[in-house]
Amino acid sequence: MDVRGDGIFPDEVVIQILARLPVKSLFRFKTVCKLWYRLSLDKYFVQLYNEVSRKNPMILVEISDSSESKTSLICVDNLRGVSEFSLNFLNDRVKVRASCNGLLCCSSIPDKGVFYVCNPVTREYRLLPKSRERHVTRFYPDGEATLVGLACDSAYRKFNVVLAGYHRMFGHRPDGSFICLVFDSELNKWRKFVSFQDDHFTHMNKNQVVFVNNALHWLTASSTYILVLDLSCEVWRKMQLPYDLICGTGNRIYLLDFDGCLSVIKISEAWMNIWVLKDYWKDEWCMVDKVSLRCIRGMVPGIFPISQTGECVFLATHKQILVYHRKTQVWKEMYSVKYSSTLPLWFSAHAYRSTMFSCN
Repeated sequence: MDVRGDGIFPDEVVIQILARLPVKSLFRFKTVCKLWYRLSLDKYFVQLYNEVSRKNPMILVEISDSSESKTSLICVDNLRGVSEFSLNFLNDRVKVRASCNGLLCCSSIPDKGVFYVCNPVTREYRLLPKSRERHVTRFYPDGEATLVGLACDSAYRKFNVVLAGYHRMFGHRPDGSFICLVFDSELNKWRKFVSFQDDHFTHMNKNQVVFVNNALHWLTASSTYILVLDLSCEVWRKMQLPYDLICGTGNRIYLLDFDGCLSVIKISEAWMNIWVLKDYWKDEWCMVDKVSLRCIRGMVPGIFPISQTGECVFLATHKQILVYHRKTQVWKEMYSVKYSSTLPLWFSAHAYRSTMFSCN
């Protein structure tokens, strides 16, 4: 790519600097020159920008103010702190259901069955066509999908949305079948397949879906295995957890991404143990960190890991967002609710990163 530094800096240095700017700043700088105007269309630069952004984890949090009966979104960034976040360009009241590679999957609150996929920093969005399945006969118990997943393949610039849940005919009890609807962004249509599952999921299990190796992963409520949907063949399968991960009294297990790998975090009264799946096809797990929770002992019962990289871990409590820096072993408060909140911060927190991924 030819981006000239006018003799002040080499071209590659200019590219590396621009790749570390916020996406909003890049779009603002489009007016500098024609070459910078074309940055967002250059495949090499977009790929570089997305790779750099992977090293800067963020979390997206919904803040609910009980005194004013309203909600807002904030983005907590390890490098730039806290900033307001808006999805008002969708012109709808929505709930964030899943996040992947800079895109968000949102469901309409007033209009059940309506879904959007958007990039909030570029303000691009795509209204997904409604499936032919009526929501009142689709999912049990309340017509909403039990699992919502978003899979964004940055290499091929396409995405899939997955809605899965237990099936119930109107006026009948659930029949045990597990219906799965998959939206393909290239074909712009839904496809459906049915299987039989006997799994249950907590709220955090549903929120913490991880896209790795062209598959979506959810931890089950029993914390005995990971439920995997292989998108290449649309088959559900089960993946074993680390052999030495024991779910005793007071231990809690969470599923996260770790620099593109599948990761499991176990929180006990005094420790946070982190495993990473080193060999995906052989189910070979490796413990990569053991963090003492002594200095935040009072928060441990209500703390939840949300996002991580090799450098830091983001965690949320009822009213605080914390970050733990692995190298320095230092804890830092990134955000704290100053008023009464109707819902805890961890309830609606999602891992997020800023990318130039297009949903159109």
